[in-house]
Amino acid sequence: METTIWPIFGGALIGASAVILMLSIGKIAGISGIAWGALSRGVAPTDRFWRWWFLLGVVGGAYLLHFLTAKPIPLVIHAPSEALLAGLLVGIGVKLGNGCTSGHGVCGVSRFSGRSIVATIVFMGAAILTVGIR
Repeated sequence: METTIWPIFGGALIGASAVILMLSIGKIAGISGIAWGALSRGVAPTDRFWRWWFLLGVVGGAYLLHFLTAKPIPLVIHAPSEALLAGLLVGIGVKLGNGCTSGHGVCGVSRFSGRSIVATIVFMGAAILTVGIR
């Protein structure tokens, strides 16, 4: 039971945050778009404010979970150069795909966006193949 309750709880929180963000200010909870807007100069300060709070909640929520469950924080075992390269590749994929997995998979699919449904099928298919190869 313990191994299934936390992912279910986490998924419910992700869904709830996406719904609350959409209903309250009409924004999509795609992390890449939120991060891009938080770091962009062309975004109004009031719009940047909620974005930083959202990102703080994502990181703070992860630390809170580790604190409440006494589970260790995962260690990064790769070299910083590998992490940088992986981040750049993910960033390129996000830009090419016009959004990230959270934006397409959680928010886009729930809005019946055709391109989000296709994007989700593609990245889930790639993930399944990758796991199968390993």
